[in-house]
Amino acid sequence: MKTIKKEFDADDLNLITLAQEYQDEDKARSLFESWRWPHGPVCPHCKFTEVYKLTSKPDSKNKMRPGLYCCAACRKTFTATVGTVFEASHIPISKWLMAIFILCSSKKSISANQLHRMLKVTYKTAWFMAHRIRFAMGDDSSDGQKLNGVVEVDETFIGGKGQRRTISDRHTPVMALVEQGGKMKTRVVSNVTAKNLGQVMNEHVSKEAVICTDEHGAYRQAAKPFKTHHSVNHSKHEYSVLKPDGVTASTNHCESFFSLFKRGVYGSWHCISREHLPKYANEFEYRWNTRKETDGQRMVNFIPMIEGKRLMYRQPAN
Repeated sequence: MKTIKKEFDADDLNLITLAQEYQDEDKARSLFESWRWPHGPVCPHCKFTEVYKLTSKPDSKNKMRPGLYCCAACRKTFTATVGTVFEASHIPISKWLMAIFILCSSKKSISANQLHRMLKVTYKTAWFMAHRIRFAMGDDSSDGQKLNGVVEVDETFIGGKGQRRTISDRHTPVMALVEQGGKMKTRVVSNVTAKNLGQVMNEHVSKEAVICTDEHGAYRQAAKPFKTHHSVNHSKHEYSVLKPDGVTASTNHCESFFSLFKRGVYGSWHCISREHLPKYANEFEYRWNTRKETDGQRMVNFIPMIEGKRLMYRQPAN
């Protein structure tokens, strides 16, 4: 099986490199293919590895589009974007790479308006590009990997101003589940009840985990299936408490994530809808889970996540 040679060290990748060396569409496509298929092209239709590239003859009137392959098994044609969140896009690969790098490296995100000015595309195009990337950043819950060890769980409300006791339709609760020293997951819930909190925790946290929350009463019921439940009382200025079993009870990691997330809301997007809130949360979750990596490595690690995902501008009715 053919292996595509890597063109550079991902740690050295930056925006200047992409702008200067990969503004040519053929080079950008070759780079994208090397990330998408590190061991050579694979048919997205039947997963067969024997494929060949289609090229136009010099005197032919019917020109093949660049980057077109054909599978030797199912005989279907495809490009590197088929079977990914970028399928059927008419945006040049070079601009997709720039957009991916910008969202992977912007700690507090970036607005679609700014993206449209930087990439010289329409606002509508920039908005849809950003949402496709955010959608692909979402974790795959079917992988069976659950958070374990000491897991902090907390929630916040995204939306208009107001006190928690006067939550309006403009506010949407977002849960953060953070494994101390490990990864995190975010989920948008309809409202903060023991049933909703418990459902998310049961789905994403191992039953052997120790749960740490604040004093919210709903967590007492939601945390019962787990090994141990510790809480900190913020109203009594408790923020990090060492428990007798050696666990440091805290929700500081969740609070830190919410602080970054809200900087994106207030400073970059200003207003986001409940419909698209999960995708915005995906973006911050992905950067949090890869915070110890370089911007270039974070971008390279993102590429495999685009496979098997599609996001239409107007989703078809069920």
